[in-house]
Amino acid sequence: MRLPLCLTRRNQLFKRVFCMTPRPPVSSHSLLNDLERIVSEGRNPDTLELDTLSTVDVLSKINAEDAKVAASVATQIPAIAQAVDAATKSIKAGGRLIYIGAGTSGRLGILDAVECRPTFSVPDSLVLGIIAGGDKAIVHAVEGAEDDRAAGKTDLLAISLTANDTVIGISASGRTPYVSGALSYAASIGCSTAAIACSPDAAISEPAAISICPVVGPEALSGSTRMKSGTAQKMILNMISTTTMVKLGKTYENLMVDVNATNEKLKARACRIVMQATECDENTAIQALNACDNKAKVAILMVLTGNDAEQATKILTNHQGYLREAVSSENEAKR
Repeated sequence: MRLPLCLTRRNQLFKRVFCMTPRPPVSSHSLLNDLERIVSEGRNPDTLELDTLSTVDVLSKINAEDAKVAASVATQIPAIAQAVDAATKSIKAGGRLIYIGAGTSGRLGILDAVECRPTFSVPDSLVLGIIAGGDKAIVHAVEGAEDDRAAGKTDLLAISLTANDTVIGISASGRTPYVSGALSYAASIGCSTAAIACSPDAAISEPAAISICPVVGPEALSGSTRMKSGTAQKMILNMISTTTMVKLGKTYENLMVDVNATNEKLKARACRIVMQATECDENTAIQALNACDNKAKVAILMVLTGNDAEQATKILTNHQGYLREAVSSENEAKR
């Protein structure tokens, strides 16, 4: 019995993608050959009939592919931990955490970087995101920007990169010349370096000391790496920045106690954080926050130890901002 054409094509594609059957060369052009070898650029055998499906079924297919992302990221936790430890060491030494990428990858790096200031009350310069083509590329594609290897170095020179910095290059395909150029320069001056790619044997991993490679497989829509690959990258960047901030003492228990209360919503969140951390009532939390210019970490220490705002601030400074250590030390001293 002959299989329907769609099933025959699906079986052939499955063998080519997952059984590593060699594919015939599609072109002598080096870039086309490169794309043939990149997992994230392959065709997904489970979505070959995507354009024939109902709206619900298309969404279900996409959702089923997205469900694979977390497991692929989990395999990279040891490497992600290395990147966190490098970033933490850099920041403690007066350096910075710097993301650099092109297109979707660059935008994701910028998104993660700019969220650190309001979430953890860190300077804008502490976590930076750089995108090929400059600020214009955040909204509009800049032709050829990702292919300019020299521009990666130039953009790092522009921010006065030092050996104390950690540079993390991001590229779904793993072949972006702009990112390779940036990582090569960063490594040459002694920076800690990491590469995040979604295809094995990525070119950007060669100059990087740490390689993070969640292999999410072909996209539901072939080559649209803003989908699973982008989701994996965002998850990893969230993990790196959040865990780095945990290691820097920006949290207490699982509360973001260094939140910058710059608007009414965040002021309410700061009040709630103080109440959750100390189990005090709303009035007590508000009084403590008013006394210390809405600094939740200081307010928590005030409530838990009975110190005033000035004393609590000094104690926190003595413990380099680590609230748990400050609370434990004060409570031990008063026993």
